[in-house]
Amino acid sequence: MLISETQVRVYYEDTDKMGVVYYGVYPRYYEIGRTEMIRELGLTYKEIEDSNILLPARSLNINYLKSAYYDDLLTIRTIVETIPKVKFPIKTEIYNQQNELINSGEVVLVFFDAIANKPCRIPQKFREAMEPHFKF
Repeated sequence: MLISETQVRVYYEDTDKMGVVYYGVYPRYYEIGRTEMIRELGLTYKEIEDSNILLPARSLNINYLKSAYYDDLLTIRTIVETIPKVKFPIKTEIYNQQNELINSGEVVLVFFDAIANKPCRIPQKFREAMEPHFKF
């Protein structure tokens, strides 16, 4: 299992008039988490896209459990339970400073060949970067 953690500060622009994180901000937090997870694997989104592989979202499921507030320091935990094939399910958990789970969800991405204009299997380089995190 691959687990990555990164932290993000809640900025004023992320909140509503009550200082609560606006519900539409959470998908951006999910993206921050998975971008940093990919970086920890030694890859970048730019490098993946430069090889003509895109990662569009197929679905998004979000559970709002507790509110986050202006200036909170949140921990984004990004979890990949299996090495993907074509679909790339990524679970996300967000914790507040008290280590309380405040948000959870899953985004499913799809490996997509930009030249062939169709879904494709995980690139070999990406698979090799993930393999050390999984027991076979």
